[in-house]
This record gives sequence, structure tokens and C-alpha cells, in this order.
Amino acid sequence: MVTEPRPEDDHAVMWITDIRMAVVFLKELRRWIESDNKLGTNSGTVIVTPQPVSQPVSLLRLPQLFSTCMSFSLVADMGIHRGYVGNWFMSIWCFCCAVTLIVLTVELRRFPSEFPFFWYLSNTYACYAALLCLSASIIYSLTYVQFLPYGPHRDQAIAVTAFSCIASVFYAMEVVKMWERCKIYKTSCYVLTMPGLLKVLETFMAGIIFAFISNTSLYLHQPALEWCVAVYSICFIPAALAILLNLEQWEYRLPGPFPLFQLVLSLLSVLLYISALVLWLLYQFNEEFGGHPQRSSDEDCKDKLAYDMCAWDQRLAVAILTAANLLVYVTELGYWARQFSVETKALPRVS
Repeated sequence: MVTEPRPEDDHAVMWITDIRMAVVFLKELRRWIESDNKLGTNSGTVIVTPQPVSQPVSLLRLPQLFSTCMSFSLVADMGIHRGYVGNWFMSIWCFCCAVTLIVLTVELRRFPSEFPFFWYLSNTYACYAALLCLSASIIYSLTYVQFLPYGPHRDQAIAVTAFSCIASVFYAMEVVKMWERCKIYKTSCYVLTMPGLLKVLETFMAGIIFAFISNTSLYLHQPALEWCVAVYSICFIPAALAILLNLEQWEYRLPGPFPLFQLVLSLLSVLLYISALVLWLLYQFNEEFGGHPQRSSDEDCKDKLAYDMCAWDQRLAVAILTAANLLVYVTELGYWARQFSVETKALPRVS
């Protein structure tokens, strides 16, 4: 008696095939790296690269590439069952995989010496990629995976979340390794310092807020909520500029001391974010100001599936991210206040 193949068996075979192809690809890539290094050594020329592929930091790119590739491949294999949330995060994992492949290719061909900013950009990308994959894992599991019925699609979504978590761990390991290298060789990279990491967090969370408020119906009906959107933009631009100014130590071209400039900027950002948090909570969740205190009271959320983020879910996400980003700005304010105090005490006193 011949039995028909089950859909679960087809998915298992596809998973095994994808994993085998990825393993073969990584083996061939490693063999190419080793042969390329041998050719460079036997040619009698000395090639200097800031990050040789044989070093542990560069070898982390292989599991990063594998994990992000598996994440977006498994989501793409789900077809119509991946939903809107799956499509959004699939683009994130595809972006991380593509950029990681570009960085690895540049390192393999020993091009970093021709790009002075390559080392800085790769470190900046590693910081953002770690945050992207980590946030994708959390939001994807909370808004989509837990609401799927038990079956092959749920198992596949769990596997996607696991690979995304693994990718975030390897990106974080790269950041830690590069931070240790900066301490050993006494080199500087702004994004690997305390203020640099805070700026990365500020711009990253602001970027997620922008993604949620892309639904203009959340704020266009109230001028106070439009002010909140303006605050997010006003605070995002200086934070992004601060990262760019440190690309080639351009901060020293400012007319005043850089710590004082950052102190004033942080204080202004804290005050603006406090106003945005208060207004957003009042006008989105207080009935007296036309808000919806509960999810069930929002008409937009009654007829939607559980794993679709309705308007109330987006409002709550923006409120949480605003509060979190406010804490980051307060931390930065304390850091620059301490730095400015130390520099002020170090100045010679005029008797």
C-alpha cells in the first residue's frame, strides 16, 4: 500500500536541503579563503589589511551570514503564511545578509586599505545589525509566532526566531571583539565608546518609532501628537550628525568644546522627549483627550487577527520606545555632565 507524502515531510526535506546547501557554501568559502591566503603569502608581497580574514573577528562573518540567510530563507519558504509581519522582518534579515556578504567580500579581496572609512563603517554596521536582529527576534515572536497554530509553519517560525537570535549574538560578539582590540592597540572608534553606543541606541530606537508612526492616522488628527512626531525628528537628526561628525574627528572643528555641545544637546533632547512622552500618553490612552485606554476599546483592533499589529498596538509600541529612548538620553546627559565637570576642573584657575 502506497501512502501519500505528508506536508510535514516536504517541509522537513526542504529544511534539510537548505541546511546542507548552506554548509556546502560555507565549506567552499572557507577553502577559497585559505587558498587565497596561501597565494598572497607565496607571491612575495606583503599585504596589509586592517582586518585579516584569519582573525577571529572576521571569521564571525561566516556564522552571521549563515544565520541571517537561514532566517530570511525560512520566512520566504512560508509563502502566504508568513503574514505582513513576516514580510517586514524578512526584508531586515535579507538586508543584514546582503550587507554582511558585501563586508566579507571587501575583506576577502583586501580592499579595506583603499577605503579609509571601511573599518569605522563595518563597526557601525555591526552595532546596528545586532540591534536589528535582536529586535526582530523579540517583535516577531511576540506579534506573530505565539499566535500561530501548532504545526509545521509554527515550527518554521520558531526556527526563524532562533536563527535571528543566533545572528544577533554573533554581531554582538563582533562588537565586543572590536572593542577589546581598540583597547589593546589603543585605537579609537566612536561607536565603540560609551557616548557612541548611546548614540547608536538613540538613532536605532528612533528609527523603529518612525516605522510605527508611518501609519499617519495615529497622529494627524491631533496637533499635540504631530508635535511628538516633530520631537522624534528633531532629536534624531543631531544624534545621527554626531555619529557622522566623529567619522574623521570633525567634532574638533566645532566653534566650542565638544562636551559642552553634547551636554546642551542632551539636555534639550531630554526636555523634548519628556514633552513627547506626556503628550503621547495623554492623547493616545486617556479617554478625556480622545484616547483608548484598552485595546478592546479601539474599533480598529476588533476585527483584526491576533498577530496583526492594529493601531492600538502601534500606539503602545511608540509609547514604550519613547520611554526607553528617554532613559538613554538621560544616561547620556549624566555622562556628558560628568565629562564637562571633569574638563572644567582640569582648567587652570586664574588668580
